Amino acid sequence: MAKKGILLVNLGTPDSPEVKDVRKYLDQFLMDERVIDIPKFNRILLVKGIIVPFRSPKTAKLYKEIWDENGSPLLYYSQIQAQLLQEKLGEDYHVELAMRYQNPSVEHALSKLKTGLVESIKVIPLFPQYASASTGSVMQLVMELVSKWQTIPPISFVNSFHDNQKMIEIFADNARKHQVDTYDHVLFSFHGLPERQLIKCDHTSAYCLKKTGCCETLNDTNKFCYSAQSHDTARLLAKELDINRDNYTVCFQSRLGKEPWVQPYTTDVLKKLAAEGKKRLLVFSPAFVADCLETIYEITVEYHEEFKCLGGEHVQLVESLNDDPRFIEALAELAV
Repeated sequence: MAKKGILLVNLGTPDSPEVKDVRKYLDQFLMDERVIDIPKFNRILLVKGIIVPFRSPKTAKLYKEIWDENGSPLLYYSQIQAQLLQEKLGEDYHVELAMRYQNPSVEHALSKLKTGLVESIKVIPLFPQYASASTGSVMQLVMELVSKWQTIPPISFVNSFHDNQKMIEIFADNARKHQVDTYDHVLFSFHGLPERQLIKCDHTSAYCLKKTGCCETLNDTNKFCYSAQSHDTARLLAKELDINRDNYTVCFQSRLGKEPWVQPYTTDVLKKLAAEGKKRLLVFSPAFVADCLETIYEITVEYHEEFKCLGGEHVQLVESLNDDPRFIEALAELAV
C-alpha cells in the first residue's frame, strides 16, 4: 500500500564547526533571496564580499562552544523528532527530515520520498511562526524542486503552528521547572527580522507599523505576520502560566546590520530591566522547536554575561521542545 510522505524541514546547521563548513552554511543561508531580500548583485557583494569572510571565523568559534558528542544540537534533536514521528505514525507514513540549508538537503529528502513512491507529501516547516525568510523559503524551494518532476503527487504545507496547545504546554512545563515566580521578569525572545520584511507581508500597505499596536492582536490583516504570531504565542504562554502583562516583555534577538529590525531588541530590553533594578530574568525562545546556537549560546551565555555586566544576576533559558513526546504528538496531529 502506498504511504503518505511527511517532510520535516528545519533551518539548518554547518556540517562541522570548522570555518570552511560554517562558511558554506552562511553562504547558502544568506544568499537566499528571502533571507536577505535585496537585489541579487547587492546581495552577492554584501554576503560574499563582507559578511561571510568576516563572520565565518567568529561564528565557527560559537559553534565549537555548543558542539558536543552528538554534533550539532539542532540536527541532533531534529533527527530524534523525525525518528519518533515515524514511530508514532507507523508504517502507513514515510517521514523524512531535511535542513533548508546544508544537510540533509531538501532535494535529497524529496528524492527519497519520490523513490519511496509516496502517494502524497505534507511539508511541515519546523518554525512555529510564519516568516517569508523561514517557512516561505522552505515552501518556495519545495515547489521549485517538485515542479521539475514528471509526476507530481498531491502536496500540502503547514503554514504555522504558533498557537499549538501542546507546544504551549511543553514550554510552560519547562518554565515551571525553574519556578517562574522566583524571577523578576519574563522575556519572550523571538528571532528577529528586518522591518521591511514585515511590511512586505502587509498586502494592504496601510497597516504594518502604521497602526498603533499593529502586532499585539491577530486579525485578518496580520494573520500571516511573524511579529503578530510571535505576540500571540507569548500571550498564550503568559496565559498558561498566569503571568501578568506587566511582568513580561516580547522582544527580538539576533539582529544583523544597521537597518531597523523588529523591535524591541532583546539587548535593549536587558538594559532597561537592569536599569529598573531587575536581577533575575526567565527567557523563552519560542521561535525554535529545538535548542540551538541562538538559545544555548546567545541566551544562556551572551545575554547572561551582558545582563550581569549591567548589574543583573541571572538569565535563565527555558528549554525548547526538543524530544518531548508531546511535541511528537503535536507533529503527528499536523501530519494527518
